Amino acid sequence: MAENRKADLLSPGNFVRIFTKSGMVLEGLILQRYEIFDPDYITLKLDNGYNIGIRIENISRIEELHGAERRHTVEFVPESFQAEVKKGKRIHILATGGTIASKIDYLTGGVTPILKTEELLEVIPELRSIADFSSEVLMSIFSENMNPARWENISKRVYELLREEPDRSILITHGTDTLGYTAAALSFSIGSPSSPIVLLGSQRSSDRPSSDSAFNLIAASLYAKEGPCEVAVVMHGESGDSYALAHRGTRVRKMHSSRRDAFQSISSIPIAKIEPRSGKITFLRDDVRKCDSVDKGKMNEEPKLKFSDKIFLLKFFPGMPGDVIDFLVEKGFKGIVIEGTGLGHVSENVIESIRNAVERGTIVTMTTQCLFGSVNLNVYSTGRLLQKAGVIGLGNMLPETAYVKLSWALGNFGEEEARNIMLRNIAGEYEERELMSFYPRWYHGEV
Repeated sequence: MAENRKADLLSPGNFVRIFTKSGMVLEGLILQRYEIFDPDYITLKLDNGYNIGIRIENISRIEELHGAERRHTVEFVPESFQAEVKKGKRIHILATGGTIASKIDYLTGGVTPILKTEELLEVIPELRSIADFSSEVLMSIFSENMNPARWENISKRVYELLREEPDRSILITHGTDTLGYTAAALSFSIGSPSSPIVLLGSQRSSDRPSSDSAFNLIAASLYAKEGPCEVAVVMHGESGDSYALAHRGTRVRKMHSSRRDAFQSISSIPIAKIEPRSGKITFLRDDVRKCDSVDKGKMNEEPKLKFSDKIFLLKFFPGMPGDVIDFLVEKGFKGIVIEGTGLGHVSENVIESIRNAVERGTIVTMTTQCLFGSVNLNVYSTGRLLQKAGVIGLGNMLPETAYVKLSWALGNFGEEEARNIMLRNIAGEYEERELMSFYPRWYHGEV
């Protein structure tokens, strides 16, 4: 083989059949080489969706594939469900980042954002059977770069969309790492939405055969069409592709770094179970905000969309000095959410600093780093000392939700009213009935 011809065939974007000196025959797409990769290797995307590195000097022969021989690797898309759907429901997709609404760029082998509704429907044609879609890119960031100012931007846009068209559901695509924070933020800022607001993400990128992008989008769309008028997160319910779960926006947490069913309702029951293959939705709780009882006119009321960036989420650890609290107050933080041990405790040497913070106008609240269970400052002497110092116990509210709620409360209300708001159950952030199982059996229909 002429070296020039070999180099041409090994260019990114070519579909090829490679014969190695060891006797292997491989077919796939030549991908763009990352700058940090060894230049003596090429990367081939196989038909099964996985990538393999091949040393160039080990290639004995290479053929270019044409026409029907080409195999395009695409992410998993479930078979179309058979349930009849009512036409006319409108769903607007608001993209904020992450890989959930992306497609494969076959030239580079990477994923690129889908900027147009037509592109999304081309990649996931099942969506056409569910509703009429529109879409826009509000921002394109890694989820770790989300912050209170961006929560305000998302809240403002969602509010505008619902005010313009109260019956239009909103899907928000988001990176998974901080998705739960944004779900809580919208739960408080929008408050009484006129249509379902659904956040979703993807644990596996679109260039992987185990991608959950299409599955989650289909499940979230089905839920957005039939679900209650509140904020929810829709993601895989188990590691396979049988069902998704809709979690309340103030009770959900990412509990695994990479599993597709990473999101769980903590000490709580999900709102619904969604089966994309059949289109079936099973609602699991009866305390939801049903859309047929919603006053659409409330979207014309003045919203509370601001968030304070002077809130700190602090995890207590053995040996933590009180100086940490003093430092935060000196830096102007107006609210501190502490993740205490057990029932909500910190060491005695920290209590004086907490008392000084409260006296200087900083709201100090207490959650438990146990996640399951509740804060109770009445059981042990440490808890009673914390109450005397002015700490507000937040029951079984999740630490992340408490951080977001305090940010919202101080962003829109004065100090005293914010203190009272932290004790009120506004968006289901307090759960009256706690479910202790980590992976509840009724997820799988066993209860």
